[in-house]
Amino acid sequence: MALVGGRARPSARPGAPGTAPAAPAPGGVGAVWPGLALAAAGVGAAWIVHRALPAVPMLTAAVVLGVAAAHVPWLHTRIRGRCRAGLTVAAKRLMRLGVVLLGLKLSLSDVLGLGWPTVAMVLAVVAATLGGTWWLGRRLGLPGDQPLLIATGYAICGASAIGAVAAVHDSDEDDAATSVALVTLCGTLAIAVLPLLHGPLGLTDAQFGRWVGAGVHDVGQVVAAAQTAGPAALGEAVLVKLMRVALLAPLVAALVVAARRRGKGTAAGGRAGRPPLVPLFVAGFLAMVVVRTTGLLPEPVLASAGAAQELLLAAALFGLGSAVHLPTLSRTAARVAALGLTAWALIAAASYAGVVLTA
Repeated sequence: MALVGGRARPSARPGAPGTAPAAPAPGGVGAVWPGLALAAAGVGAAWIVHRALPAVPMLTAAVVLGVAAAHVPWLHTRIRGRCRAGLTVAAKRLMRLGVVLLGLKLSLSDVLGLGWPTVAMVLAVVAATLGGTWWLGRRLGLPGDQPLLIATGYAICGASAIGAVAAVHDSDEDDAATSVALVTLCGTLAIAVLPLLHGPLGLTDAQFGRWVGAGVHDVGQVVAAAQTAGPAALGEAVLVKLMRVALLAPLVAALVVAARRRGKGTAAGGRAGRPPLVPLFVAGFLAMVVVRTTGLLPEPVLASAGAAQELLLAAALFGLGSAVHLPTLSRTAARVAALGLTAWALIAAASYAGVVLTA
């Protein structure tokens, strides 16, 4: 059994693509500590990688290290056994806490300062990416919630959005892990490729920043790609990216409404068939946005919250990465890769067109 939102649920489907075969984990509160300790060690290693290679975002390093740890022979049995419960708690509960703190990065006044044409462009890009990726994933026959989770990760904010949607949609851990691995890989590809296209596409620094903000998945990846064009590009990129982050709450609410209509409960709590319209962690995210908008919090507090948010998300992504099992993932590797590359091209083209049209 895996611990989800304080209750037990069956582990990922046996032999499902992307995760290690299920293994029983010991019960009790003490069972989570070995996995949490391993996640903390993974966060420390990801921080070291980021310090040594600043171009590699800490969250990207955390996912990669989680996947690598799951394939180290002497760690593999521990991750499948006594560490699994704690890693699952990290992947789900710590992810939710990180999403709540993510709201402190977003001020409504900053978003409105972008101007209505840019806001409309971001909405159009998100809608096109979300709908197009989900449709293609279904056409390719990807299992479970993978089409929805991958589409969400590309359209909104990478692994953070996948974790939030997986929480309210009660998605299997293997679907979330596979989706995070794909979105992280393609976001890392964007860090390398997009700066090379800055000059050939004839974009100003500010336009390049908006393109990166609208087309790259994770916040850390946006910063890594945009900073290559200077502070003007970085500022525009972060604002546009946070506009996409703001769409996480209405997306989650829409999924809950859909679940209500189907009479299906969610992992976020609530009576069966009547899940809460705004899950607790999404309400927390919105509350943090309001707090940031008031301007009451001093910069040191915001900086500390930002550091805590990155550490929580790094632990969650290490936990998700540790659930990826490459031998079983290879069964759908061709279809997953096809979806990932197509969606990557879709969001890059749509965001470029949007930036040019709103210049």
